[in-house]
Amino acid sequence: MYDIIIIGTGAGGSAMAYKLADSGKKILILERGDYVPVEKENWSSEEVFLKNRYTTTEIWLDKHGQSFRPGMHYNVGGNTKFYGAALFRLREEDFKEIQHYGGVSPAWPIQYEDLKEYYLEAEKLFHVHGKRGSDPTEPFDSEPYPNPPLPHEPRIQEIFDELTGYGLQPFELPVGVNFSPHSTANAPYTLDRFDGFPDASERKGDAHLCALSKALEYPNVELMTHAKVTKLNTDSLGKKITEVIIERNGTSEILTADLVILSAGAVNSAALLLESKNEHFPNGLANHSDQVGRNYMFHQNTALIALYTELNPTKFGKTFGINDFYHAARGYEFPLGHIQMLGKSDENQIKADSPVPAPGFTFELMAKHAVDFWLTSEDLPDPENRVTVENGQIKISYTDNNQKGHELLKAELIKALKASGKFESFLFKGYYFSKGMNIASPAHQNGTTKMGLDPETSVVDVNCKTHDLENLYIVDGGFFVSSGAVNPALTIIAMALRVGSYLKNNILK
Repeated sequence: MYDIIIIGTGAGGSAMAYKLADSGKKILILERGDYVPVEKENWSSEEVFLKNRYTTTEIWLDKHGQSFRPGMHYNVGGNTKFYGAALFRLREEDFKEIQHYGGVSPAWPIQYEDLKEYYLEAEKLFHVHGKRGSDPTEPFDSEPYPNPPLPHEPRIQEIFDELTGYGLQPFELPVGVNFSPHSTANAPYTLDRFDGFPDASERKGDAHLCALSKALEYPNVELMTHAKVTKLNTDSLGKKITEVIIERNGTSEILTADLVILSAGAVNSAALLLESKNEHFPNGLANHSDQVGRNYMFHQNTALIALYTELNPTKFGKTFGINDFYHAARGYEFPLGHIQMLGKSDENQIKADSPVPAPGFTFELMAKHAVDFWLTSEDLPDPENRVTVENGQIKISYTDNNQKGHELLKAELIKALKASGKFESFLFKGYYFSKGMNIASPAHQNGTTKMGLDPETSVVDVNCKTHDLENLYIVDGGFFVSSGAVNPALTIIAMALRVGSYLKNNILK
């Protein structure tokens, strides 16, 4: 018997464990996977990207019933072990209704101010480096980032300056990295194998290292790995969760707790609720609204690699972003989205994404000349974009939306890169290789258990408590009402810290 069970060790679950650890309550954290092994393969692009060494072998279905292997990582720290640690606050406007080319992004039942103090706490907890005020769309905060911005390497600084000269306002990217994780470490360190890789040096600002490890320092907090939650059972009245059923070492076990916090990720949390249906919830647990699994969003994303005639010897290029097109501006009636740099790709990463090299280039040559960009546009909530479960198998029914804004964003970036006389006459090769991110890449997943004031049209309230069950909270990307156009991780962390504070001050007492 536990006081609290937290399901999942990603951004939400780990931050929640951190926040509740000093409550004195007996807390159990469940993780279906294990720790990512620290091994030389952590930094092998062939192992990580071509062989998918750390990706689940689980198979999901698309809307046509076709099977695919999702880019999901079931391990301690969740997908944050493999993310690029770009940690953004949603813009103040993101919490309000916004018109896009593809439709309307709805207003949230909370405002930016409700999360502001927790955003700052999250930035400190995850060692975020940045330059406050350099991003023209960033909400104001009188406190600087906890750490100075990561420096641009020479080639990246050159591009930064050229884009500034073109008339854009590139800014220092907020990135979570801890350069001194171990007091005994004295070896020099250069960021390199970062975006998409697990970090064997333990410097990446991930949920395991920044939050969970601190929670586990408390004697009242316990982590159970290889514990996949298969079902949540309610009491006879259907008012509260009474049992958490797990599979561990090939056997089924029953766990109990007064309070259950579900943080398995937007897809898996929804799937678990749907699989936990009973006589009180014939369409899935906490689903009287029929909204569980609906409104699945993961952004309109494109990884774009620009090839130049000159070599790009950069080790770590993920140091600036562009938000000039985040809002309706520069002659556009509606928002286009967000641009940021990516970690420097190598030939294996490019090979994994492209079946054929660029004309006149081998994959190796492409990598040596590549400059990497990541473009994100808002994915609009659509109740027909949803997570369901068929015969125990997760199905993602998804149709693209808001594509016009994303296409315009790509065109603007290419135009900006071409515009410089230096790029055009000396650096620009004239070939752009780009790859869209489809449903097999659910890194920015959100929206499946949306927050709202009305129990008829939402799943959780403003404190992430399910409307239908008095002791079940859902704290992962599922609560998002709209997706914004920046990485969701910091908002998930901030919300977990906010909900954790609410629980300590109002429920656990």
